[in-house]
Amino acid sequence: MKAIVQDVYGPADVLELRDIDRPVPGPDEVLIRVRAAGAGPDVWHLMTGLPYPARLVFGLRRPKNPVPGWDGAGVVEAVGPGVTDLEPGDAVHGECRGSFAEFALAKAGRIARKPDSLTFEQAAAVPCSGVTALQALHTKAGLRPGQQVLVIGASGGVGSFAVQLATAHGAEATAVCGPDAADFVRSLGAVDVIDYTREEITDRPRRYDVVLDAAGNRSVSLLRSVLAPHGTLVRVGGEGGSQWFADAGIRLEMGLRSLLGGRKLRGMLAVVRRADLLTLDAIIDKGELTPVVDRTFPLAEAADAVRHLEHGHPQGKVVVTVAGPGD
Repeated sequence: MKAIVQDVYGPADVLELRDIDRPVPGPDEVLIRVRAAGAGPDVWHLMTGLPYPARLVFGLRRPKNPVPGWDGAGVVEAVGPGVTDLEPGDAVHGECRGSFAEFALAKAGRIARKPDSLTFEQAAAVPCSGVTALQALHTKAGLRPGQQVLVIGASGGVGSFAVQLATAHGAEATAVCGPDAADFVRSLGAVDVIDYTREEITDRPRRYDVVLDAAGNRSVSLLRSVLAPHGTLVRVGGEGGSQWFADAGIRLEMGLRSLLGGRKLRGMLAVVRRADLLTLDAIIDKGELTPVVDRTFPLAEAADAVRHLEHGHPQGKVVVTVAGPGD
């Protein structure tokens, strides 16, 4: 099968299109014929091996899994022992290992049937980014209708889901983004926009019940200062730390400041589960959430997709497409 492969850590130039063996599903696994794969910060971290502590998981000198990609959407090709609720031919989406390939493996409990209303490209945009936004707002922050929500990095993959989810839940979302994305985030439901090139989030007197930081380039003290007295800050992912220590220092600071009481400061790394995918899919089916695809790239141009992710300021999710039979 065709797949994007990397033998070493490095920039996008390390990604190569090659022929490799098709994986075989084990117990509780599903083999998916991939039609589209999402590209997010997770792909960049695996590609570069940064921050360095990540290599304890990915592989010390080279990636244990040389095929990048975690988000995927496609059609079930085969199921492993113990899988009884999915069968060949089912259109699915979720977390796949090595989704930048014609075929990828997925744990059955981390995928769900694709909503009929979504294309494969849209469906591939949902798993990591959508679940991260859902868990941040609902699990970590306990979002309630009527609350004021500040979404930093609102035009990106996680942010575009967060603005829509907050709005769907009856909260009011203020979006932080660049000037070119102002109309875009308003179209997602943001009631107000802060252009970070012209003002800081502290320039306004408003205080927020929930602050979701998907950018990672502001200090904890600054973020805490715009929280309401009993508000919650959620930092998603591990952005904003050093190459050697990741965001360990930031997490320590958040933990210590949380001991002061009142405002809650929480970090998180999302785990994609079928239950959360089904929750998102139900909101999608109600017409209250639409996965936004910024741009698609064919599999052979996956390196360009990652470059665009790094430098192109995407609005929504970057997606890699994989040709299906007869395409």
